Amino acid sequence: MKVFLVYVRDEDFYHLLPQKKPITSKEDSMSVMAFPALGIETLAPVIREHGHEVVMYDTCHPFMKEEHIAQDAVDQDPDVIALSFLSTTSYEHLKSMARKLKERTPHIPIIVGGTFATYNSVNVLKDCSSIDFVGVGEGEELLPDFLDNIDNPSAVGNLVWRAGDEVIRNPGRLIIQDLDKFPYPDRQTLPINYIESLPLDVPAVLSMDKFCTIQTSRGCPYKCIYCDIPALAGGKWRCRSAEHVLGEMQQLHDQGYRSIYMTDDHFLLKHRRIQAICEGIIERKLEFSWGCEGRVDSVAINQFPIMGKANCGFLAFGVESGTQRILDRLKKDQTLDQIEHAVKEAKKYGIKNAHGFFLVGSPEETESDIIQSFKFAARLKLDTFGFNRLCVYRGTPLWQEYLTRGLIDDERDWDKWFRCSEIDPTVLPGDVVHRARKKGYLILFAYRIFFRPIETYKLVRKFSRYMRFIDVMKLILSPFRRIDHHESQKSITKDPEVPVKMAS
Repeated sequence: MKVFLVYVRDEDFYHLLPQKKPITSKEDSMSVMAFPALGIETLAPVIREHGHEVVMYDTCHPFMKEEHIAQDAVDQDPDVIALSFLSTTSYEHLKSMARKLKERTPHIPIIVGGTFATYNSVNVLKDCSSIDFVGVGEGEELLPDFLDNIDNPSAVGNLVWRAGDEVIRNPGRLIIQDLDKFPYPDRQTLPINYIESLPLDVPAVLSMDKFCTIQTSRGCPYKCIYCDIPALAGGKWRCRSAEHVLGEMQQLHDQGYRSIYMTDDHFLLKHRRIQAICEGIIERKLEFSWGCEGRVDSVAINQFPIMGKANCGFLAFGVESGTQRILDRLKKDQTLDQIEHAVKEAKKYGIKNAHGFFLVGSPEETESDIIQSFKFAARLKLDTFGFNRLCVYRGTPLWQEYLTRGLIDDERDWDKWFRCSEIDPTVLPGDVVHRARKKGYLILFAYRIFFRPIETYKLVRKFSRYMRFIDVMKLILSPFRRIDHHESQKSITKDPEVPVKMAS
């Protein structure tokens, strides 16, 4: 079979760079600030191993938009079109593409997958008649099974499908335990150079090194109220072996990659595995710099010395708040002392860039709490940081809380996301949050300039190496602009108004 694999992005969630030469076709290489389409890159070699032909698309490419993919579908007549997307912010783009494809090629079945589709599978099929199937959960086993049983969909576990006017949800399948059995992702087919930027697709270039992402584990056992990751796999955490990870890293090194970001929801969970990976990087003399995300209360903090020696250059922590009361409200299960200790240890052992994810506009948070978070961030030895407004979206514990409190309606609101300040009376109004955030940034910037001038100068100089000075200034001044619409935020990703996965 011939399969189209398409990653559908929200148009606001990436930044095209000036191209070295004009782009005239989908074969032309282009550069973009965005995380790679790791989902379809992972599925492509798996499907090929089952004897199928794969054509890959990432809609950030100017010649991989819905009209181009629809025309390719007419010309190439694939047997299946599989659409992957991340969240509610890209759902309208997904529906538009599905409608276009179904209009041009009504005989080709369309299957969709991804986090949002997993949580809303039945609703998606009821809402969009152009979509024929939804794959729930992981795709490495489901998609090949679906291709083998395309005429008998009832045989495919975790498949939701339409039979006439009826939507049928098949029995589930076990989550994948052996993550080592799959081939390494295909990072060579898409003609796209993904440029390393700050997490959450903030438009700040960190390097122009050849860059990619890698996933070495899946899941998270914690229960932060704003995060949907634990629900995807029942709170289970699974990992690839150190040997399998090092094999992929060796391949990436040999292919010329010199910057790698681990998209694991929680990399710092198993210290012996981290030690083995770092020892392997050192022994193999792998030359890339790498980064990851993790919790400040992890037992693997004792691995920071060897991580530094293994050229870990970026470490992101989900700090979220500078007051213990709000941390407890968010069910972070961590303390301010643990945060300070983790950041201090990271810098002590040579992690060049320690990044902090923060939230503002949480339930029961006061203006004083917000200012305290900025003052706390100023005291920490963080190099970069982001203060995102808390949003709620389906699949998170906070969504369930709001259902119970009658603030949202599941049948009406399943495809929406909300800033908590818009719907929760225990959250400060948006104007107040914005005012407090502006004041907090002034405090934080002033502290950085007067008490950490050398580090601040080096950071601005680093950004200026790859960005125009005017763009650096826009980035610095962006927190002081009034936010009235969906602006660029990427962990996913742009300003704090878009609901995305945060580091747990």
